[in-house]
Amino acid sequence: MLLSQGLPDHAHPPTLAALDRSIPVVASPAAAQICQKMGYQNVQALGHHQTIDFQEITIEALPGAPVGATTRENAYILRRGEQTIYYEPHGFHDQILQQPRPIDVVITPVIDLLLPLLGAVIKGRESALQLCLALHPQLLLPTAAGGDLKATGLLLKLLRAEGSVQEMQTALTQRGLSTIVPQIEPWQPFTPSLT
Repeated sequence: MLLSQGLPDHAHPPTLAALDRSIPVVASPAAAQICQKMGYQNVQALGHHQTIDFQEITIEALPGAPVGATTRENAYILRRGEQTIYYEPHGFHDQILQQPRPIDVVITPVIDLLLPLLGAVIKGRESALQLCLALHPQLLLPTAAGGDLKATGLLLKLLRAEGSVQEMQTALTQRGLSTIVPQIEPWQPFTPSLT
């Protein structure tokens, strides 16, 4: 299991409670603490710029989304042979943009989720576009795109979404990129085709 953040929508306590505690976990320091407290037996905390080899995959942690005033959670680069995946769930990509490297698949939001007075809590529209312009991935797999998610609470009623998968695909095509942004259906298997 790979966890980028210790927030409850990433290190989801009910899900973690239902899983086998012998599943290996690689996680941000905050998420690793949660898993350890829940009795997971094989937990590896990965700080920024640290790497770990897990079976045939090398996992590198980069700074990701800010949480609070002083903490930044993790983004990840996963390598298996010549193939690479980059994952950052909130659209905060500054470290990877400073040192572009070949990436085959990017997993990140393509929409913005905004709160009044606070601004973007998920920034995907411009952030994902700039990321693709720097990295030229074959695939951009969107996160935080809605799907059949059902959520409640006052804060969620204030959230406003801007952007779409179609808007991102159009923006990439207009800039001459061959990156594909597939429309992925929730709960349906997806097998990427890479060259």
